[in-house]
Amino acid sequence: MKTVDTLVKDIYQLMETKEVARGVDLDDICKRFGKAMEDILKGELQPRKDNRRLRLSAIGKPDRQIYNKYHGVPAEPIRGATFIKFLYGHLTEAMMVALVEASGHTCTDMQKEVEVAGVKGHIDGRIDGVLMDIKSASSFGFKKFARNTLHEDDPFGYIAQLKAYAHAEGDTKYGWLAFDKQNGTLAWLQYDQENTTAPYYDAIDWDVEEHIERLKKMVSGELPSQCFSDVPDGKSGNRKLAMGCSYCDFKHTCFPELRTFHYASGPRYLTVVAKDPRAMEIPDDF
Repeated sequence: MKTVDTLVKDIYQLMETKEVARGVDLDDICKRFGKAMEDILKGELQPRKDNRRLRLSAIGKPDRQIYNKYHGVPAEPIRGATFIKFLYGHLTEAMMVALVEASGHTCTDMQKEVEVAGVKGHIDGRIDGVLMDIKSASSFGFKKFARNTLHEDDPFGYIAQLKAYAHAEGDTKYGWLAFDKQNGTLAWLQYDQENTTAPYYDAIDWDVEEHIERLKKMVSGELPSQCFSDVPDGKSGNRKLAMGCSYCDFKHTCFPELRTFHYASGPRYLTVVAKDPRAMEIPDDF
């Protein structure tokens, strides 16, 4: 019986040797992988449903972002390229499930619905019995999983999401299988809530149900203050969005005068322009 401790090594070995684990039905895995591809593509090409409700997958996000989503505040339109990125992420997650099984590990409870304090969500599943989430990430984001620094910077609320799933299931151990979609590298990061000396412990030492009850009251009240203040952009006198705001769909709502400039490192969102950057400005409707 294999365990998650050898998961990454076993998947790498599978890809290098092209030998599936003993007793594995590769034909069955391929059929289910093909069906998953079909379902994902169909799902992504269907009209998006109204999701103005609390979900366990979002409870780690900042209050104002949750509030705006819940109340249907107009957000940035999602562009075609972003939808393709979402689609690619879902496809690679299905691929990872197939590779996990082909390497001799088990995947169970896939997309099982769970609930905490009346708020629902769906787990990715379990690998060898361990509650898990599969994340495809850029090389930059992947480092947080590979180096066990996710607890230091978790702008998308991955920890709160998986901790909530674990609470619903009565688990104290859970982890992420991360995939670097640029380089193909993998990492398995596991948390243990009973390990009080772990570097991540402060990030998981809170009560899930209390947090959810607070969020319920929050979305029923007044608009919360801005999640993050803007920050200096070097010594130019310009100011830019904090990282936590850069990926938010409501950044133009919170910062109506926001201007976007194209840098080699990606778009930079300036809240104050004291000195014109040496970069091309991107119109809001681009």
